[in-house]
Amino acid sequence: MRCTTPLAALVFIGLTAATSVPLSAQSSGSAARPDTVISVARAPRVQYVPKSSRADTLRGSYTTPSRKWWDVTFYDLHVRVNPADSSVAGYNAITYKVLSPARELQVDLMEPLVVDSMRQDGKAITFRREGAAFFAALPSAPTAGTQKTITVYYHGKPQVARNPPWQGGFTWTTDSLGRPWIVTTDQGMGASVWWPNKDTQADEPDSQRVALTVPSSLQDVSNGRLRSTTKHADGTTTYEWFVKNPINNYAIAVAAGNYAHYSETYNGLKGPLSVDYWPLDYNLAAAHRQWPQVRSMLACFEHWFGPYPWYEDGYKLIEVPNTGMEHQSAVSYGNWFANGYRKRESSGTGLGFQWDFIIVHESAHEWFGNNVTSKDNADMWVHESFANYAEGIYTECVAGKDAGARYIVGNRRGIRNDRPIIPAYNVNDQGSGDMYPKGGEMLHTIRQLVNDDAKWRAILTGMNTTFRHQTVTGAQIEAYFSTSTGVKLDKVFDQYLRTTQIPAFEYTITGDTLRYRWADVVPGFDMPVRVTLDWPTMTLIHPTTQWQTTKVKLGNASDFRVDENFYVVPRKIP
Repeated sequence: MRCTTPLAALVFIGLTAATSVPLSAQSSGSAARPDTVISVARAPRVQYVPKSSRADTLRGSYTTPSRKWWDVTFYDLHVRVNPADSSVAGYNAITYKVLSPARELQVDLMEPLVVDSMRQDGKAITFRREGAAFFAALPSAPTAGTQKTITVYYHGKPQVARNPPWQGGFTWTTDSLGRPWIVTTDQGMGASVWWPNKDTQADEPDSQRVALTVPSSLQDVSNGRLRSTTKHADGTTTYEWFVKNPINNYAIAVAAGNYAHYSETYNGLKGPLSVDYWPLDYNLAAAHRQWPQVRSMLACFEHWFGPYPWYEDGYKLIEVPNTGMEHQSAVSYGNWFANGYRKRESSGTGLGFQWDFIIVHESAHEWFGNNVTSKDNADMWVHESFANYAEGIYTECVAGKDAGARYIVGNRRGIRNDRPIIPAYNVNDQGSGDMYPKGGEMLHTIRQLVNDDAKWRAILTGMNTTFRHQTVTGAQIEAYFSTSTGVKLDKVFDQYLRTTQIPAFEYTITGDTLRYRWADVVPGFDMPVRVTLDWPTMTLIHPTTQWQTTKVKLGNASDFRVDENFYVVPRKIP
């Protein structure tokens, strides 16, 4: 179970004093050249609202009558995985706390899987099905504050992943030696694609057992710590894993294959952390060569984000046939044991080839996504924007601050601005893929407004402390940053998360006078920005949507720059 932390009343403090920074102290990447497009349009606040069905609401809302009255405290999941016919069968005992009396309880399980029966208090429970939602009819309304357990028995052939991890489900494949290799991926799609649960990110169990039975020729690796291994006479083996901490349901994973295993101890901020590695047996040497990056990743992220959130459950890196996924305490890896992202690099700077993308990005989700989890899929920027930004932070750790900034700025080339990052709430929708690079650019821009690395680090570590092991709304994260930075950020978040337009810094230079304003922005947008007023120094100025003027000392008007570390568009007006 995760709960939210109430925030104190906000006090917004605007940046008032102009601060100057030598140009040499900025990123050494090429400064953005102003273009000559003329526009005075202002961006409206845009919310992408897709068409939605009742099924979307049943899946996406965590406040429907059949969900809001009960809180999951423990999942006891037992599943037999049968590669011979690509089927699963088992049960999940769902222990829950009653928040208010009610008689109908929703459990989610996607077609074509079938619920065989439900039982509570030793008695069969009747239920009805509506698509992927099963509604249990309790014989009486349990008393508020009590705890109950409903057990859901099920079987069937789960949906096969079409393009894992993006279009998830079960992947039934083989390794290069033709041996079975079975994994699951279901972020966004939902954990109910393969096991019955309350399929919302808003409600997590305090802990969970994951008991998976597979053919004895395979080793199963899952979340948390291995408690027992039981061989059966029918040629199968049950691996019982246990997670001691709250865990989001999409982070529960199957990884069954012919694995090798080795481990080490990382001495972190909270003491010894067990680190376990699970490559396929024939990739053991490659893992020993590539995976030591885990140690530098942990050191970097603990420094910037705070202690690794799951010391009790350990850290694992597990080879899978897809690119990878942030399964809590059991990070999936499929990056071919090479730096970059499957022989590519997103920033165009080459800096991404200095480290392994999957180790860095997916592990960043242990802090952003697993430790701090968005209640609604519409706020997945809380996961992906921060994980994208963490790539730049890791680049900074290994190659310096300038390199980290150049990597982040380079990622802009992947931004589409096709639709807002935040879509409609309560319908299990996700916004634009821009939540990755554009969200990272937004955070990098906010860092410039803070302009104090020690404070910025304290804000990031503070986020993981304030919301530790909790589910949150995006609004809570926005409020936290406005409060902790002391910068008025509400319009900044509105601009980058809720519109598709990038702030345009419109300007003219006549003699020694700079005339400037913001365009293509939400009403009231007044974000400060650094520009060259006196070459080579950059100064923080405070544009609004109204024209302002100030003096400049430039050898040539072409020397004027807008700091590229701010994600804005310089637009010279003839």
